[in-house]
Amino acid sequence: MKCITLIGYMCAGKTTVGKALAKSLGRTFYDLDWYIEERFHKRVPEIFAEEGEEKFRDLERRMLHEVAEFEDIVLSCGGGTPCFFDNIDYLNQVSETFYLKASPETLCRHIAMSRGERPLLKGKSPEELKTFVATQLAQRAPFYEKAAHTVDINVLSSFDDVTDIATHIRKELGL
Repeated sequence: MKCITLIGYMCAGKTTVGKALAKSLGRTFYDLDWYIEERFHKRVPEIFAEEGEEKFRDLERRMLHEVAEFEDIVLSCGGGTPCFFDNIDYLNQVSETFYLKASPETLCRHIAMSRGERPLLKGKSPEELKTFVATQLAQRAPFYEKAAHTVDINVLSSFDDVTDIATHIRKELGL
């Protein structure tokens, strides 16, 4: 069966929902950023800092084409992945795509709780962060909205909510 791909802005819950979905389906879960880090033995922020965004995005595209061809997996993509090259069109061809959609306010709350290093957010005040997220989300929305399915994740606040969203995705797929 085709890969199931989760896309959306950083900290939308793609990894959390993806792990729960994969577990409920008995599939393997892949996070594209983790896949890149394993392959190149460097963290994504390091690659970003050393190589720059352009080279990182090219590397990301190549790794996406490699992993998205796997069958029976759930794949979580980085927030920018669908917005570069022909990535979203490619994903729609080889997988079932789900956009985990959230408001800028929800995303900022998730970002505040996140423990990961986010190169694009480094050094921003809470107000700058909210403006940045809202602006970037508006720029990326046309790519995200090309996904075959959209799931509102503004309700994502507990493990029960994660399970409910995974169940909703399964129902949309008829699984």
